[in-house]
Formats: sequence, structure tokens, C-alpha cells
Amino acid sequence: MSEELLINISPMESRVAVLDNGILGEIYIERHHKLGLVGNIYLGTVVRVLPGMQAAFVDIGQSRTAFLHVNDMQREPRPAPKSNKVEKLGDERSIIEATADDLAITPPVVSTQNTEVIPVTKTLIQHRLHESQRILVQVTKDQLGSKGARLTTNISLPSRYLVYLPSSEHIGISQRIDGEEERTRLKTELTSLMQTVNLKGGLIARTAAERVPVDKLEEDIYYLLQLWRTICARRQEMKPNQSSELIYQELSLPLRSIRDLVHAGTEKVIVDNAQIYEQIRYFAKEFVPFVYDRIVHYTAEQSLFDVHRVEDDLRDALKRRVDLKSGGYLIIDQTEAMTTIDVNTGSFVGGRSLEDTVYKTNLEATHAIARQLRLRNLGGIIILDFIDMLEQQHKDDILESLQSQLLQDYAKTKITQVSELGLIEMTRKRTRESLGQQLCEPCSTCQGRGFVKTAETVCFEIFREIMRCARTYNSPKKFTVVAHAAVIDLLLTSESDTVADLEYLLGRVITFDVENLYTQEQYDIVLD
Repeated sequence: MSEELLINISPMESRVAVLDNGILGEIYIERHHKLGLVGNIYLGTVVRVLPGMQAAFVDIGQSRTAFLHVNDMQREPRPAPKSNKVEKLGDERSIIEATADDLAITPPVVSTQNTEVIPVTKTLIQHRLHESQRILVQVTKDQLGSKGARLTTNISLPSRYLVYLPSSEHIGISQRIDGEEERTRLKTELTSLMQTVNLKGGLIARTAAERVPVDKLEEDIYYLLQLWRTICARRQEMKPNQSSELIYQELSLPLRSIRDLVHAGTEKVIVDNAQIYEQIRYFAKEFVPFVYDRIVHYTAEQSLFDVHRVEDDLRDALKRRVDLKSGGYLIIDQTEAMTTIDVNTGSFVGGRSLEDTVYKTNLEATHAIARQLRLRNLGGIIILDFIDMLEQQHKDDILESLQSQLLQDYAKTKITQVSELGLIEMTRKRTRESLGQQLCEPCSTCQGRGFVKTAETVCFEIFREIMRCARTYNSPKKFTVVAHAAVIDLLLTSESDTVADLEYLLGRVITFDVENLYTQEQYDIVLD
């Protein structure tokens, strides 16, 4: 599978598109006035400790206080049993999950999964933190909606090949590195290098470290060591009267994409901004030399994203309906609690039997679902409503196909078996806003419901409101209804008999006035 990175820079935002065989697979957007916090390290101040939740709120200088749970804090490990087993750690595109405490930082940084964790002794958070205390924390999740950022005290610093864990003591190898021989080599060489440079802490070898010579690993270790020393020095320099300070800021999106997204299968990195192009070339020469000659400066007049149909795919990714090539389609609904994806046959009628038609539609849907999860960055609980299948073999094939497609996903996923109703429950790790949350806001007319009251319903509400006003106020001689044109039109036509009856019943005149700025649900009753 060939892959290209398109880097689009404008005065307002930076965007990075990942194309898999010419098809948009992932999109990352960073708005310059609203930079993401994930990966940033702060010296924050504890604002409030909540023993009942075993958590604390920490001021890191943002609009909302950030959230720190006791499970995301460093803890003293018990002595580990001796074992020759090499830890299996996943490496995707977010910063690490080096422990069972879910130490994760979103794409495009580094990630680790399925770690064998040494048991630790739990400590109550009220015994560890108090109000006004200063602590060094790292952001693992950006602000999502009304929720503040998520923090950890388990600091992790990524480089091209490694992730440095100052508070850990183990060496992990990316789960995506196959071959026991290569895994053993990396662990042996990293152990030796840590002793040579007297590096305290732990390391994780990322997927990019596979078959990388020891001198390159050594360069990464020295870089991470110097970075950590700089962070420690800046921490000591913080003024006593400051409540919070940014100690370390994660790289900008274009540079992060070079560090974390490029790999041996990346054929091109196309950049449409001369200044960023030079920055990327300099960064690549120092840290990712193999991709240096693949970096291309795009200078044509037509937009880079338009040439590769990225803008069209982005518009489609915000739609509720996703059409399949066969004629079937998906309906994707995202709510606060979960996301539901419904599979429908649509115009696809198949050829042999209903079961065959359903099976082929579901099979095609597994590919589309996996792509939409990545493209839209959907996370949390996800319910997949496949069309009911009768044969168990077909159900097994659908589950296997879905699992196979999700192997390409950077985010950690967990899937259940197909239920009797054709449902599959799954979870996908959520560390940042979805594409829809990032680019859209609730509709001002329907307030995010996705529908509005009919004109008839609003007419009946107006009738009830007029009757209420007539009972409450005795002085008005006339009622003037101010409403949307569609509502007024209905009142003067289909509901004109009701209006006449109401005038007779109340003994008062009812007049109407169109307000084009009102939505269909808005109206006012003016008493004259």
C-alpha cells in the first residue's frame, strides 16, 4: 500500500492529509489560534482535590481547569518478578500508553498498548496532593466539549525512534515490530545504551526503530536526555508567584507529521508553503533522513487539496449518509454517549438470494466503516447495526473482515461478537475531538436535535398561547402573531377556520405579521 502526505498551510490553519493509494484515510487539522494541548508539559497548580472521585483539578493556564485522576499519577512499584519476557507494546500515532493507567497522548504523537504492568500499591489522592501544590503534568487529552483537558504525571517524550519515560524503569518494544530476534536486539541495545549514557528512566522502541542501527538509537537517546534536562531546568526557573507555566510545547502539526506519520511506505510528502517546506526539510535531515528526498514543494496555482479531492472527501465526511459502491449506504449518528452506524442495502438487490445480498452489503460496509472511523476520528462507544444474517459463517466472516480492516487504525479498538440482532459493540480510543466536533457546531435552529417542529405544530402552540394570554390579560383588544412565513401561510390557509373560531370564542381580533429573520419554531404574540 502506497501512502502520501499532503501538508496544506494557510494563515488560519495547518492541515495534513494521509492518502492511502490516493484515497483520503486520515486528516489532521491544527488551527493557529487554537493549538492543541496534547503532549504539552506544564507546571500547574492544584485547584481542588476531590477524594470522592480520587481526582484533582489543576490550573494549567487554560480556560478550564484540567482533570488529573489518581490512576494517571506516578506510583511506587512493587519489586518485579524476574522474567525474560519482552514486553509487547503497541505503536500507533499517539504518545504512549506505557501502563495500564492509560497514559495516552493523541495523534500525531506515539502510542503503546497491551503493556505487561508491574502491580503497584494504590494511594489515596488526598494523601498525595493538596490545594495550591505545584506539580509537573502532561496533557493526554485535549478539551472535549465542556470537559477540561486530561492530565498525567507520567511524563513521556517522543523522538523519531524512541519514547522516553522519565518515571518508568522498563524497556518496551512496539507490538508492530515482528520477529523475536529483532525485538531482542532492540531491547539488548537499548539496555546497553541506557547504561552507557547513564540514562535514568525507561524507553519504548517505536515501530520506526525496526532495523535501525545502534548509532541512530544512540542519537535519539542523547536528544531525549538533553530535552529532559531542559525541561527540568525550566521547571526550576519558574517564578514563585506564577500559578502555571508551559514548560514544554509539542511540535507543530507539520513537524509532528514528519516525525510520527512517515514510514518506509511513504512515497511523497507534498508541502504547499515555501517556509514550512524548508522547516520540514531541515527537520527531516536531522531526524528522518530517509524521507528527505521525498519531500516536494507544491507550487501550482490550484489548491493542493483540490487536486487530490481532499476537500470533496472532507465535505462527505461531515455528512450523515455514506454511500457504498454497490448501492447500499451507512447512516452515521454521533451523540454525546455513543456513535451508531446503521448499514442498509439501499438500491443494491444482489443476484442470487436475500442472504447473499445482505452478506455482500455487510462485507462492503466493514471496509467503509473502518475508513470512516479513522477519517472522522470517531471514538468512545460505537454500535454497528449490520443487516441481519442467518448463516453463522457469514457473521464470522463479517467480524473477521472488520477486525482485519481495523488493524490499520492507529487508535486502540475493542470489538464484541455479532449479536443475534446483527449488532457489534466496539470501543475506539478517544483522545481528541472528532472531525465533526472540530469543524462544526450545533445548529442554531434545531439546537443540535437534527429536526425542527412542523409548521402545523407551531400553529397549535400559537393557538394555545393566545388562549393563555386571553385568560391572563383582560385588556388586549387585538392579538398580533409574529412568526415565520411558513407558519403565517398555514394560519391563513389550512388553519383559517380555526383562527375564525378562536376570534369568535375570545371576542378579539387576531392579525398576522411575517418576520423573515425568525426560524420556523420562533413566534411572538403582541398584545394591543
